[in-house]
Parts: sequence; structure tokens; C-alpha cells
Amino acid sequence: MASTMRAPVVTVPRQSGLVLALLSAAAFGASGPFMKPLLEAGWSPVAAVAARAGLAGLVLLVPALMALHGRYRLLLQHARFIVAYGLIAVMGTQVLYFAAIERLPIGVALLIEYSAPVLLVLLAWARTRRAPAAVTILGTLLSIAGLVLVIGPSGLGDLDPLGIAFAAGAAACLACYFLLSATPTEGLPPVVLVCAGLLVGAATLLVIGVTGLLPLTVTLEPVTLLGTDGVPWFVPLAVVVLVSTAFAYLTGLVGAARLGSRVASFVGLSEVLFAVLLSWLLLGEVPTLMQALGGLLVVGGVIAIKLEREKAAVPAPTDALAP
Repeated sequence: MASTMRAPVVTVPRQSGLVLALLSAAAFGASGPFMKPLLEAGWSPVAAVAARAGLAGLVLLVPALMALHGRYRLLLQHARFIVAYGLIAVMGTQVLYFAAIERLPIGVALLIEYSAPVLLVLLAWARTRRAPAAVTILGTLLSIAGLVLVIGPSGLGDLDPLGIAFAAGAAACLACYFLLSATPTEGLPPVVLVCAGLLVGAATLLVIGVTGLLPLTVTLEPVTLLGTDGVPWFVPLAVVVLVSTAFAYLTGLVGAARLGSRVASFVGLSEVLFAVLLSWLLLGEVPTLMQALGGLLVVGGVIAIKLEREKAAVPAPTDALAP
């Protein structure tokens, strides 16, 4: 009797957590397909990320202030971490990812970015000179083989080399974020970290753009979306801000709290599948059979690495991060 009474308390939150985590992954996966029309219309990656991060940060400002409960000293205590989060997770990862999808199919760019755990394994191997577990080595080899198939067995295939470089840079920033996420942030609500990081990243990008270090280009011309010409520019931007950023982060945070970061990080891998599916439906970007096989190897390799992450020398991410 007692066990049947306890079951709903344990099962329902995990089931709802799984639903929320899947919704978060789908929402994050939509950022590329909805942002790419703006990039093709003339928006620069810096402007796109500044608009996305700044507006989403404002959307999350109210729940962040509610979570703070007037404890503004927490922002000062964790200021360095918040700045690092804004510069790496928001500015670096997203700008490089959007720069990559200007030149590459979205699925390809995202698969290269999601090779970040492989970079961490190789870094730890080089730093400690100790071979990781056999499962981790197998996962690394699978992911590398998958990337070769995604990019092209001959080297670059028909893909833009600069786009590949941008995607690799996004993977490096994501790997740095994973290392940062191992830093304890006791007392700082996750929604506050996300909101503050988004605003820091947006402000930094605006300064960079205004000073002319990187192009800050915005066009208010209509875009092509869902095969329809003349769609107002603010429609895809609103989807990215409200759905692929604010909604995605909030559902991801709640889902991870209910599932645990380990299970949530595995569910987060479905973002790649959602991104590929949405790119196919919205933009007509269909991966080749070789790229699809490579994608399966990359995802399978990352899963193998995550299975051994608690035993590995590399600190593991506490939350999934999406572009």
C-alpha cells in the first residue's frame, strides 16, 4: 500500500521532466532554422545573437528578479562566473554557430559543435597523459569517424572550409562552457545565471559592433520563411527569442531539475535530431545518407563518452547548452 502511494510522487515529476526536456530540446533545435532566414536576408551573426540574447534576457528578467528575492549580492559574488558565461556560452558559442550556419547546413554545423565532449576527452588525455576508459576511447573514435563522414571522407567534401572552422570554434566554446559549469555556484538560481549571462553577452556584442570590431548589420527587409516570401523580419526573431531562448531555457532548467542533470544531458542530444528535422521541413535541407550515418556515429560516440563521464578526468556539464 505504501509503495503504491509513493509511486505517483516519484514517477509524475520524472515523466513531466522528460516532456519538458524534450520540449526544451525541440525549442533549442528551432533556433537555427528560424534564424537562418534572417542571416540570409543580411543580418550579421553578431547582430542576430545580440538581438536574441538581449531580448530573451529582458523576457527572463522578471522571473530572474523573482528568483533573486532581493539578494542582489549574489550577482556580485558570482560576477566573474556570470561574465565568463555571457562571453563564452552566449557570445562565443552562439555567434560562431550562427556564422557556421550561414555557410553550412544546420545539421552539419550542429553535429560539429556537439563534438565538444570529444575535445574535452582529448584535452584531459593530453594534460594528464593517462588514457581514458575503454568506453570513452570507443566513443571518441566513433565521434571522430562520424565527423569525417559528416564533413566528407575526402577532407572537406562540398562544405565551406570557413563554415567548418566556425562550427569547430563553437565546439571549442561549448567545451569551455562544460568546464565552467563544473564550478560551484551555490545560491545562484539558474534562471538568474541565464538571464544575466544573456544580457552580458548582448551588451558585449553591441559594444563590439558599435566600435566596428565586427559587423553589426541589421536589415528590416521581409524574409523567406516556410517557403513564403515577404514574411516580416520580426516573426522569425520573435520565435527565436520567445521559443528557442526564453521558453527553451526555462523548460530545460525545470526538466533538468526533475530528471537530474545526467538524464537531462542525454535527452538534450535530441536537439540535433529536432534541428535536422526542422531544417528539412522549413528550409529543405536534407542530409545525405553519408551525413546521416555520420550523425548517428557522432551522437552514439557522445553517448558513450557521457556513460563514462563520472569516471573520467574531465569535469562534466551540469546542464545542456544549446545554440
